[in-house]
Amino acid sequence: MCSHSQNQKHYPELNYGSGAKWIKSLTQNRLSTFLGGHFENVNLSSVLYIHHVDDSNHVDLQVWSAPGLTKPLFREAMKQEFKPAKKGDSFGPSWTNHWWKVTLKIPTYWQQYERVQFEFDPGCEAMIFSTDGVPLQGITGGGGGDRRVEHIIPPQAVRDGHYSVVVESSCNGMFGVPWNGDTIAPPDLAMADLVVPNQDACMLLHIPSRTLLKLAAGHLMWDFTTLREIVDTVAGNTALQNKALVTANKIMNAFKSGDPENVKLMRGIAEDVFGKGWHAKGDKIYNEGPPKAQVVGISYCHIDTAWLWPYSVTQQKTARSWSTQIDLMERYPEHRFACSQAQQFKWLEEQYPTLFERIKKKVASGQFHLIGGSWVENDGNMPSGEALVRQFLYGQRYFESRFGKRCETAWLPDSFGLTAAYPQLIRDAGMKYFFTQKLSWYERNVFPHSTFNWVGIDGSQVLCHMTPVDTYTAQATVGDVNKGITNHKNLESNASALLVFGNGDGGGGALPKMLENLRRIRATTNEHRELPSVSMGSTVEEFFEDIEEDSKEGKTLPVWKGELYLEFHRGTYTSHGKCEILLRDVERVATLTSLLKPKGHSYVYPKRAIDECWEKVLLNQFLPGSAIGMVYDDADKLYAEVREVCTGLLEDAFSVLLPRSSSLLSKSTTETLVAFNATSFARHDVIKVPLSRDAARMKAQVVQTSADGKHGYALMHSVGNKVMSQPVGMYSVCMPASVFTNGTDHFVLRNANVQLTISEGRISSLIDVKLGRELIPKGNSGGLVIFEDRPNYWDAWDVEIHHLETSTPLSFSQVRVIAEGPLRAAVQTQIKYGGSTIDVTVQTSTYNGSVATMKGNSRSFFNFDAVVDWRERHKFLKFELPLNINNTYATYESQFGFVQRPTHKNTTVDAAKFEVCGHKFADLSEYGYGVALLSESKYGFSCEGNVLRISLLRAATAPDAEQDQGRHEFSWAVMPHVGSFLESDVPIAAFIYNSPLHVRTVPGQDAGHVAPSLPFWLEGSPNIFLETIKRGEDDFEPNASGTTIILRMYEAFGGHGSVKLYIGKNVPVKRAYVTNILEDTKGELGLVSTTGAHSTLKLEFRSFEVKTVKLVLETKKSDISGISSMTSSKRNSWVTVNEEL
Repeated sequence: MCSHSQNQKHYPELNYGSGAKWIKSLTQNRLSTFLGGHFENVNLSSVLYIHHVDDSNHVDLQVWSAPGLTKPLFREAMKQEFKPAKKGDSFGPSWTNHWWKVTLKIPTYWQQYERVQFEFDPGCEAMIFSTDGVPLQGITGGGGGDRRVEHIIPPQAVRDGHYSVVVESSCNGMFGVPWNGDTIAPPDLAMADLVVPNQDACMLLHIPSRTLLKLAAGHLMWDFTTLREIVDTVAGNTALQNKALVTANKIMNAFKSGDPENVKLMRGIAEDVFGKGWHAKGDKIYNEGPPKAQVVGISYCHIDTAWLWPYSVTQQKTARSWSTQIDLMERYPEHRFACSQAQQFKWLEEQYPTLFERIKKKVASGQFHLIGGSWVENDGNMPSGEALVRQFLYGQRYFESRFGKRCETAWLPDSFGLTAAYPQLIRDAGMKYFFTQKLSWYERNVFPHSTFNWVGIDGSQVLCHMTPVDTYTAQATVGDVNKGITNHKNLESNASALLVFGNGDGGGGALPKMLENLRRIRATTNEHRELPSVSMGSTVEEFFEDIEEDSKEGKTLPVWKGELYLEFHRGTYTSHGKCEILLRDVERVATLTSLLKPKGHSYVYPKRAIDECWEKVLLNQFLPGSAIGMVYDDADKLYAEVREVCTGLLEDAFSVLLPRSSSLLSKSTTETLVAFNATSFARHDVIKVPLSRDAARMKAQVVQTSADGKHGYALMHSVGNKVMSQPVGMYSVCMPASVFTNGTDHFVLRNANVQLTISEGRISSLIDVKLGRELIPKGNSGGLVIFEDRPNYWDAWDVEIHHLETSTPLSFSQVRVIAEGPLRAAVQTQIKYGGSTIDVTVQTSTYNGSVATMKGNSRSFFNFDAVVDWRERHKFLKFELPLNINNTYATYESQFGFVQRPTHKNTTVDAAKFEVCGHKFADLSEYGYGVALLSESKYGFSCEGNVLRISLLRAATAPDAEQDQGRHEFSWAVMPHVGSFLESDVPIAAFIYNSPLHVRTVPGQDAGHVAPSLPFWLEGSPNIFLETIKRGEDDFEPNASGTTIILRMYEAFGGHGSVKLYIGKNVPVKRAYVTNILEDTKGELGLVSTTGAHSTLKLEFRSFEVKTVKLVLETKKSDISGISSMTSSKRNSWVTVNEEL
């Protein structure tokens, strides 16, 4: 025998076996049977609990139900009388709140176990408090993937044998009451159990399922879950995918029903994929493996400030979600939670002060990260430019005042598109990074970038990341981590992705299973390379800083210029629209009054009242038009409060600035009309004046009287930098406005420069009289039109392109002349459609009374005032005008500028912009001429070829079953103009159209002694607008030492401009600075002062630049920088929470 044969390993000569070949797909399908389901009595489910008790000897429950829809806080609830309750009881109806006192008696022998927990499932959302009122964590009942019902009992309480908590449950789910027409049934108390989970068994597998309502989260469940996710995610025939499947199969084979101890063996098997001893390393697992991970995890909890639930429920959601995250931080040191929306912090500060203090400590320790810098995560299209400024101003100042720091990253993951004004405003708010995600909801055209430089209309840029995971509510699965790289669109520029994980929209945030899964994924990638590595423990800013460095300060990244248009949710531009004009006027009038008050008068700038109003307006800018009706009831209440307060503030200021003036409703018969011009533009206005029988002096000031003699119409003229308008007569050169009719179906409204014809109920002609140019193509007509409005899914959110195929033109009927000139000519019309009645008054005025602006060749506009009783369902009401004008794009106002969008459908990108957002105007122009639609409250526009439209009303039924139903009053105007858009006065006209005069009366003898001139005015380039005049924020800080004035200007036409800012001699300015929008100094300006004369500043603007100037006055701190007692008292409002009794 040869010696070498004896040294060889024995390989059997004969083989009668079948071999180890598997059918991979069957093995893979087998994994789904390991938990719950038909085999729950013999699979892993059978060993998940060691002990479980729910009888009254161990779990004592008492309950108090708050009356109606009230939301009492902890202290008030504890004063009430509680009654016995038991598991299985029902509580409701929807939106009600119920308080529970829970007393647990823990068996002595349970002290041997590592973990004892109380599981409470009310079938809805809830919050667990300590008995002294400290919020401990949130509860999410039910059977969804966001379920969290376990509360870990402190070890000392287990040793003591007893434990008590208080629970507040709210009868709504994570997403409110279902909006699909169903109503939520009163939830049952499904679980109030004291249990000892099998920690090892519970660490094997977790699959969200309605069969798992009694499962605790744990390691063995999570081991198996991660293995299954690897099998389902990683490409087949890779080493890792096959190894994960083999390992999971081995675990199932090793499982022995009824033998909890062999679970430790199964956990050892899982180490074949995760690595030996990986679990003992805990959060230190992230210190091993690749030095730089490709995917960076950050926990986040998106809470819609209102949506399928009212604001009051959001306040509860915030406390539940954030307390839960703090609880997780105690057990997972790597856990970092990013949080935005100053409003939600303020609610927490007012209603849950102990939790707020805990959050402050976590912010200081670096675990709780402040992001966003805004008051709420607001809509990115409809708020005005100044409102966006205030979002950052109020948000950043709040964060700085409470936490000693500002946010460094702007954060709007859920906005329905984003204005191109944002990059400039973000940079000016002290941030250079921006995170968003919503554009992943594309309908047709995939947005081409993940990480890029976003450049705004003025040229400013921010470093933007749009997570390739395509969600801000990732579940931290293997698939999520893998998608961060496989779906990344700029790997050639930067190969990093942000994984934003945690339950959201309705709150919740990260769950233990997510943090556990990420540890296992990291352990896997420390051993294998088929998956991208993931890291935890860093901040959003560190993620962006790495990109900035790797891309050489953005030089190697792609660039996207202009708006981020969302091809989705276009139907929200019309419903529930509001504006911020009144607050702008209040600030301007109050500032001027504090500066120019007559001698002997005192006035205190009402800073606190203004702040409260702004906060309410900013709060309502969270969602544009896609919430339930309860939200709009709340919003209407807030807007009513704002209107009431602002009206009072204006009256207070006018009573000082114009000491003997009164509102127009005064019954005095010897008064003279005056009006405050809240813009910086010269203007002509026609105003409506109530007339009494003996008001002889008032009648002498009007040019035209209504047929019934109850009203008159006066022509008011504002010139230069005068803040007051006064009545003037018609000039001799004026051609009176007039209306002609054949008595039946043909009406012509005309003045010296424009003419509009309504024939057979439609607008058949629009003529520039001076040029003799017809603006409506022959055979076409304009007017109101109805479209069928049945989106493919998202009812209140969307309008689909196919709605344009279903137009029904509406004809004006019952047309009658109501004013024949000479100052005002008008016809009254009515349309009956379905159950709705639409009354529209069409009017124009004499040449000097209705020219859009004081520009030399300005044309008059035709104004349409509508009063609508809207009773339709799934209909879309618009006004359209076909124009004899040809251009490939139309122009729409946006914040601090404009945006141009295609009128054609050359590409799918062009075709997708069939309904767009605009602010105060939409314009279609060609060389030499154009026509604009002016709007004072509607934001939806379109231009299809040569047909310009404004969207007026919709009628969705979900989630608000009564969307837009009822009475509406709104206006729009048709404004022809000479020259193309850039040569026109459209932006000025739209500004004036949205800024009505504040009309008052003064005694006749005071008519020549009204308020002084506006102390701030511009001379030079006409494309520079003075938008805002207000007092400086720092004037009202405790250590303030002086008085400052803030002036905000912007370039409106897209070109350079140079102006001189003149400052009246009665405003003693000692220094002037350029600041950012947060009013931090950027540089000092060269102030040219002459004793006894005006001071001047020379200012240069680039296209669309927003510039903020701070004027520091010579005056010392005085009464004008105080806060009046009238406006400083706490308002009894559900937004500003009163102190508990």
